[in-house]
Amino acid sequence: MANSIRIEGLHAGYGSVQVLHGISLDVNDGETIALLGANGNGKSTLMKCIMGLVRPSAGRIVATIDDVTHDLAGMPPERIVDLGIVLVPEGRRLFPRLTVEENLLLGAYRPLARAALGKNLAACFETFPVLASRRKQLAGSMSGGEQQMLTLARALMTQPKILLIDEPSVGLSPLLVARTIDKILELKQTHGLTVLMAEQNFHQAVRIADRGYVIVHGRIEYRSRGRDDLADNELVHKLYMGL
Repeated sequence: MANSIRIEGLHAGYGSVQVLHGISLDVNDGETIALLGANGNGKSTLMKCIMGLVRPSAGRIVATIDDVTHDLAGMPPERIVDLGIVLVPEGRRLFPRLTVEENLLLGAYRPLARAALGKNLAACFETFPVLASRRKQLAGSMSGGEQQMLTLARALMTQPKILLIDEPSVGLSPLLVARTIDKILELKQTHGLTVLMAEQNFHQAVRIADRGYVIVHGRIEYRSRGRDDLADNELVHKLYMGL
């Protein structure tokens, strides 16, 4: 059954500060879409709009979950999560004084996930073996890479249909960035997820993206037809390669 997101003419901001200016994009069923752009160009604001954390001033956000269409505009965040749309936030946002296992259990928010708690926990530990060996360790005492793995695993505990990932490479070494991106691809393939990933690291994002969008000053300045098209675009070269 299909799971997708369609955004049309989205405007949003904070008070009198307008951040998004007529954003339109599609994330089709089973795709991994890279939303590329430097800090301050609106990637996180777009993610927050999808999750109901920022209310748009205009435009539509429509999600299809298991072939059923839902208008997300005005829907509370907990209802959006209950549909199966989950955000992996920038900066990880863990509970540092709780253990690895306690953080994971907090991810099982929606009723469907609570009903399969043991199965989902086992799947997380199978996917991220380091978390199994650290299950009683405080999350705040782990390395940045381990915390990023925990954040992804916590999202997996919700049994998501659509995964939004905001800047997974922030604060990580190049090696850990590559491992994190590989894990995102593994999760997508293993669990049949639809993924929208906001990322500054073009070279890593394009490795797993089916298509991509480039956002500049709150506007979509380029939309690719495929991975090769994204890598060969003149604007992408200018922004990311200094060409």
